[in-house]
Amino acid sequence: MSVEQRTREGPPKLFSEFVLGDVALANRVVLSSMGQHSANDGIASDWHLVHLGQYAIGGIGLAMTESTAVSANARISRGCLGLWSDAHARGLAKVAAFFAAHGVTRLGVQLNHCGRKGSVTKRWEGSTPIAPDQGGWPVGGASAMAYPGRVTPTPLSAGDMATIRQEFADAAGFANAAGADVVEIHAAHGYLLHSFLSPLSNDRTDAYGGSIHNRMRFPLEVFDAARAAWPAGKPLGVRVSVTDWAAGGLNEEETLEFCDALKQRGCSYICASSGGTTPDQDIPVEPLYQVPFAARIRRDVAIPTMAVGLITEPAQAEAILADGSADLVAMGRGLLRNPRWMSDAADILGGGIFRPPQYQ
Repeated sequence: MSVEQRTREGPPKLFSEFVLGDVALANRVVLSSMGQHSANDGIASDWHLVHLGQYAIGGIGLAMTESTAVSANARISRGCLGLWSDAHARGLAKVAAFFAAHGVTRLGVQLNHCGRKGSVTKRWEGSTPIAPDQGGWPVGGASAMAYPGRVTPTPLSAGDMATIRQEFADAAGFANAAGADVVEIHAAHGYLLHSFLSPLSNDRTDAYGGSIHNRMRFPLEVFDAARAAWPAGKPLGVRVSVTDWAAGGLNEEETLEFCDALKQRGCSYICASSGGTTPDQDIPVEPLYQVPFAARIRRDVAIPTMAVGLITEPAQAEAILADGSADLVAMGRGLLRNPRWMSDAADILGGGIFRPPQYQ
């Protein structure tokens, strides 16, 4: 059945409400987290207000912040958004207030510790390591295994892990104070939590290494800490890299086990991405290439999923939802190119969307 046939028989699913806990999303479209590297010592700047605010005006269901560091040492670059103090919460609260005042879009915060990929220059400056005497910071990881071209991390001790668990919990509390509706924990793309999950970056011989049961122990502990600090009715999701796309790396079966454990702990949804642990990954990049991951997790784990990966056209997004591959569709490039994507989708598919009175 074509998208056109479906829309004649009923309204497009793309524009339907989706409820996560106590939070109702007005539609199924999500802005993916995209690094902006424009914060001031981690505090949101006017750039964040304008960048994220345009999506509230555009009427999507949920807009996620960029990867938001839980401490100064959790940052990728010096420009990373952060959430480790009251001042950081106040900066983000300006964005949340705009969302609440203008439209239906919910604000989500993606919490992250970048681990062995940290202490580098901004992406448009080359992502090169920053030396300690140039303002760099200590880099930690699951093991002393460097991401190629970057600093070798110091393996985290039990004390380090306890500190980071508390930092995630504190950051969840600051997100709530700022007025965020959704929190997502970043356990993908080679950052700290993914570095524990992947055998390519974890060769530990203690309780946090070896089997997938052990490798997922620390990410689950972080989730539990954040879940305890985040209001019970508010959604807490996790972004995962389903596969490393490399021999000997994390695979789909292991990720399914991880997702099932997250579900048992109260995870609200899984954002199914992939890759990021090694530059030697062999990824068959093409439109919708990651959608099957969301579909399998949704089917086998029975948890809501968010599909990502070169989704750009309204017909693509509608088809993903209509065939049950995912509950939500997240886009980056497509929304960057066209913040009014929802208006175009409504014109193409037929459906009602929010438009601010200034634009009506």
